[in-house]
Formats: sequence, structure tokens, C-alpha cells
Amino acid sequence: MPVRKGAPALLSAGTLCAALLLTGCATATPPAPAPSPPQAPAAAAVPTAGDARPDRPARIPEQPPRIPGLGPATQARIPDGTTQAFVVSGATADSNTAMAVLYERSGTGRWTEAAGPWPAHNALRGWTADHDAGDLRTPIGVFRLGDAGGRLPDPGARLPYDQDEEFAISGTGFSGESLEGSFDHVIAIDYNRVPGRTPLDKERPLGAEKGGGVWIHVDHGGPTQACVALERGPLRELLVALDPAREPVIVMGPAPDLAG
Repeated sequence: MPVRKGAPALLSAGTLCAALLLTGCATATPPAPAPSPPQAPAAAAVPTAGDARPDRPARIPEQPPRIPGLGPATQARIPDGTTQAFVVSGATADSNTAMAVLYERSGTGRWTEAAGPWPAHNALRGWTADHDAGDLRTPIGVFRLGDAGGRLPDPGARLPYDQDEEFAISGTGFSGESLEGSFDHVIAIDYNRVPGRTPLDKERPLGAEKGGGVWIHVDHGGPTQACVALERGPLRELLVALDPAREPVIVMGPAPDLAG
């Protein structure tokens, strides 16, 4: 599977005193009084960042950049070192269709769209924050993407890629569509699996009852058991784009949940 200066002191002027010299008799004309010394001008106040004047609106702190559609709680779950995020968003908790976009973060911290949007399928009954084996829902959350494979040769992936005939599949989907070729290319989602192994690995750290084998795979034209499915072309494009040095993750779930 998101952080003044004060005004300068006023310059005071010293008071000047003039001594009167009394010479001659008492009838001598007294000298004219000394003129008052000029007052130092008041120092102009230096405006600070918090000033709110009609001609100078208060500065609003810039909000940290965020992926479109993600709220602060979801964004905070993306690791600090991640600069690639594949966002899969469904309309509601029960939707089995979604839209998918690959975002990349620049050196300035800004997230921009790098590929997509692409249509996608997810599980037949939609999404869940507490996935169990056989519930026909796709797990909600932020998960790392670190391993790939498929029945067909590596199309140029930078992720470790395991080509194996065990990825062959047959049968029909929920809409009666053929499942053949669905696992020609897959990307393992790090839900209840051991990272660094082939997607075919069946060890389940959370226990078998919490499901597993949740992949991004080739779309067969209908909803899935728990996986995310993309059309063949976009999936190959995603495989080539993902870079393990950028610590890629998938962020997936219904839009209202992701906005939290």
C-alpha cells in the first residue's frame, strides 16, 4: 500500500541645552531663547508576513502537493521515497469498473499525470477495507509494486520478471468471457505476500483466510475475483514504466474512500 522580523527601534534625539551668559548690568537685553531641536522622524513600520492591509492581502501558506483525488489520510500512506503511484479509483464501494492513472513526483515534490487514464476492472462485488478469501472484493489501500511475471516473455520491465508457463489460465469469467491470456503479463500487488518473490509464490503472511494472489493482469472483459485488470496495451505500458528505484505503489479503492 501525506509540514519576522520586528520593526526597527525608533531613533531618539538628545535634548540640546544652551547656557545663557549674563554680562554687564541688569538692564542688559536677555538673549533670545534657543530654538527647539528638530524631532527625529518616526521610523516606518516594516510590514511582516502576517500583515493584513487592504492593499496587501495576507499570505496564505501553500498547501503540500497532493495527487488529484487523494485526501490527506490516503496521501500520508504513500511512503516518502515513492515517486511513482498507480491510482485505481472506482465510483462506489460496489463498483467493479474503475479508472487508472499513473502519477509521478518530480524533484520539486509535484505529482503529475504520467500515463492514462485507462479503464480497468476490479472484483465483482467492488471493494473492501478488510479483504477475506472468496469475498469477491478488491482490497482498499496503498500497496507496493515490486515483482512481475507472465506466460509471455518480458516486454521490457524494470521490475523482476518471471516468465513461466504456470501463468497459463483457462475457463470463463463472471460474464461468460474467456479467461485465456489473462495472465500473459501480471504485476504482483504486495497484499498478503512476501515481496521479492515471483507472483506465483503462495506464502501468505496474514494467513490463507485473508486471500492473496492479488495482481494487476490483462483484462478479460469482465470483473475479477480480487485483482485489477487493464487492457493488454496499457498493462504493457505500465510494466515498462514502473521503476523499482522509484519505489512504486498502487493506491486503490472507491473514490470516496481515497478522498479521505
